[in-house]
Amino acid sequence: MAQPNLFSRRRWLQMTAGGLGVSLPGFLGLKQQASAAATKPARAKRCIVLYCWGGISHIDTWDPKPDASAEIRGEFHTINTAAPGMRFGEHMPLLAKQADKLAVIRSIHHGCTAHGKGMYWNMTGHAPPQPGAAVNLRPSRDDWPSLAAMVSKFHDAPRGMPRAVRLPYPLVDNGTLQAGEFGGFMGIAQDPIVIRTPSGREYGGVSRALGSAVLKLNAPLDVVRMRNRRSLLASLERPIGAPDAAASLQHFRELANDMLLNPDVKRAYNLEKEDPRVRETYGDHICGHSVLLARRLSEAGVPIVTVCCAAGDLNGSKGDHWDTHADNFNRLKKQMLPPFDRAAAALLADLDQRGLLDETLVVFLTDFGRTPKINKGRGRDHYPNVYSVVLAGGGIRGGQVYGTSDAMGAFPKSRACTPNDLHATIFRTLGIPPKSMIQDAIGRRLPISDGKVLPLA
Repeated sequence: MAQPNLFSRRRWLQMTAGGLGVSLPGFLGLKQQASAAATKPARAKRCIVLYCWGGISHIDTWDPKPDASAEIRGEFHTINTAAPGMRFGEHMPLLAKQADKLAVIRSIHHGCTAHGKGMYWNMTGHAPPQPGAAVNLRPSRDDWPSLAAMVSKFHDAPRGMPRAVRLPYPLVDNGTLQAGEFGGFMGIAQDPIVIRTPSGREYGGVSRALGSAVLKLNAPLDVVRMRNRRSLLASLERPIGAPDAAASLQHFRELANDMLLNPDVKRAYNLEKEDPRVRETYGDHICGHSVLLARRLSEAGVPIVTVCCAAGDLNGSKGDHWDTHADNFNRLKKQMLPPFDRAAAALLADLDQRGLLDETLVVFLTDFGRTPKINKGRGRDHYPNVYSVVLAGGGIRGGQVYGTSDAMGAFPKSRACTPNDLHATIFRTLGIPPKSMIQDAIGRRLPISDGKVLPLA
């Protein structure tokens, strides 16, 4: 009875594979390759996310359309890059020189036109509640955890170092904190720490995140007095309130104390310790300072650092963000792209020169793209139907483009993908199986990603 079953299975494989135009040996070879890819050891040990808050125009940067009509093409020319056949908008010349390190994904899309919801999808890898509604969401403990929260769940940090950091502010829209950056249903202990860049200032009057510690590590500190107070508090304190709330408060208090007392943290935070020539390459503005600090914290052992590269103060002046509904071209070429191009390119070159790029995954994210057609105010509006994101380092193969948008930059043309797929790829690159389980507030076990891993390595 066993032989007919074996024969039947063999015949089924032959017919199935043959129907797809693949021989049985070829089919089995592909299966073996897929299995090997699934078990390939990760190279990335840490992650730096550069987030362009507001929605950077894909057509004017990563995915230009030089052959489109003027109302689509816009005012910018395109330039060659270090990757043959890959062209960028003309106002990213420094990143163009680093394109051999980049994997540009030009076919990503989602269904949210509101800033906060677009950020939620990109930062969590899951659709927000009511994705079609053009309204933002305030943070909630029912939210899906952020990328930073999930990575910090699976990657530890040296004692006294936080597992996830945000620089230089939380993401804010119209003075309101946004869902998608926090620990969500994983709890307050997974909220990334907000650390002020040494040159940073308060943004929009917002000085705290939902349960997150907000620290400025160059504040004056009496170490002896702080240690004495810590010992006294530990001897007198008794938990008050719900056990979870008390545990979370204790977690952040201990973490803050450890960070403030840890000379390695203070050293990483002190940009004055950096070679002045290196500091100059990043740029003397809050974007450059924040990206440089991200490299220093990452190098010191923080598993994931997220830099908001546009939070009302990209290059030292208020009101500069990527939401270019009006005067798109002047704002990009004069205010937005020069500091971003300089800081981001410096990060890639710096990591490479230090031998850290292969083990550091750099992720360029944003809310969505901008409309292909230029509006009456010479701007571009919100557009999630297709946009670009970029990966570099961590074993990602540079100099490649994954997917394409159509001739107008309006919809994916080939290899369409979503933020869900991007997250699966990030997790896999960091050595975290995308089907790893986390537990929500009511005890359900859920996989961290429902996306597919993109073949970028």
